[in-house]
Amino acid sequence: MTSSGTNAAALTGSAAWELLLPAASAPARARGRALQAALREAIRSGRLTPGTRLPSSRDLAADLGVSRGLVTEAYEQLTAEGYLRSGRGAGTWVGDAVRAARPGARDLAPRSPGARADFVPGTPDLSLFPRTAWAAAQRAVLAELPHHDLGYPDPRGLPRLRTALAGLLARRRGVVADPERIVVVSGVAQASALVGSVLHARGMRSIGVEDPGSPQHDSLYAAAGLGTVPLPLDENGLALGPLRASGARAVVTTPAHQYPTGIAYSPRRRAELLGWARSVDGLVLEDDYDGDFRYDRAPVGALQGLDPERVAYMGSVSKSLAPGLRLGWLLVPAALMEEIVERKRTMDLGHPSLDQALFAHFLERGDYDRQLRRCQRAYRERRDTLVAALAEHFPEARVSGIAAGLHAIAELPERYGPQEDFLKRVADAGIAVRPLSACTHARTGDSGVRLVLGYAHLPPARIRAGVHLMAEALKG
Repeated sequence: MTSSGTNAAALTGSAAWELLLPAASAPARARGRALQAALREAIRSGRLTPGTRLPSSRDLAADLGVSRGLVTEAYEQLTAEGYLRSGRGAGTWVGDAVRAARPGARDLAPRSPGARADFVPGTPDLSLFPRTAWAAAQRAVLAELPHHDLGYPDPRGLPRLRTALAGLLARRRGVVADPERIVVVSGVAQASALVGSVLHARGMRSIGVEDPGSPQHDSLYAAAGLGTVPLPLDENGLALGPLRASGARAVVTTPAHQYPTGIAYSPRRRAELLGWARSVDGLVLEDDYDGDFRYDRAPVGALQGLDPERVAYMGSVSKSLAPGLRLGWLLVPAALMEEIVERKRTMDLGHPSLDQALFAHFLERGDYDRQLRRCQRAYRERRDTLVAALAEHFPEARVSGIAAGLHAIAELPERYGPQEDFLKRVADAGIAVRPLSACTHARTGDSGVRLVLGYAHLPPARIRAGVHLMAEALKG
């Protein structure tokens, strides 16, 4: 630069100067906006620090080859926004109201640990996602969707999707599915938050949870203002004695395929649980997280079908399609419906209309049923592969739970314990597993090893190789 001398050195000698050069070569109509954006970025990123004096508008215009008026306008705009400060005859400086932003955006999504063998449960095989059918449904919906459906939706969900879901759930899960009492949600987590917040507003301060059970329940219901009361299981399901003694009036259950033990509630226990709910004017929250995946017989129908006024039923496509879709449903007892809908309205003004219409189209054409059959075949083969591999390499191991879902419980004999030593040895070998103790509030002190092994995301060859690798890591 010429007349600004050392005043301009801080800019011309910095990487911020390079940010302004592309702005100068932008199309004429966009040049002013581009220069303003480049200066903002230089200040936000910290390349131009607070207190840095900028060149005069004349000098900067001459060096960039743009009009002085364009630079003057940029300085005035950024001064009005607080990025710059100026005084008559004192020049233009970078203001000190801006704090440099951290560059880049972090990805906090849960990821695979990158282990040599990953048996952590909870993830379906995302490569089974039906991209071709989904893309066809998306094109069809975009072509046919009425303009008014792109406005704010009914907070319960599009009538078309609620009608399609009612048919699906009545047919496949045996629920009493009135479309007027279905709320489309972003998954079981949001369904739980909605119900939890309504129960809290009604004066409830705690909710019973299965022990062992989902590790997320404590934080999920705490966010709704509810403490969790861990309740033990027996071979038939939730133990009724501790439930009655707890004083709880609401309880979260997974009766079709208990997570993580893999048991199915017995018919008698299902009836007793509903009897308890009626006796205390209570509520059962049924999380049907993988109810479609039963491999040895037809799936047991949902508990909700026995008493829809005492059971709030929750499900999603996270295990059948992909968790990233954030699509689920909540069937609500009539007594809670108005409050649930109002909570949903204030929470997010309804689920995205385009996603709802797409899924409705997917259901109506039978594509979702085909996807369920495809996943069931794949996951059944993978469970059989896991059981066979364990029998080969750990012949004394016991696999418990019904033949269903996306995980199995494997109990290894005492000679592989204590569990802490086992976990360290397999981790050192690059094997990711989850112990059953990670899902329970109780500490049994067993000397054996009990694992929750996920298999759905692993091809059969990787399951066999992973179990073999585990056996090799434990030798000696």
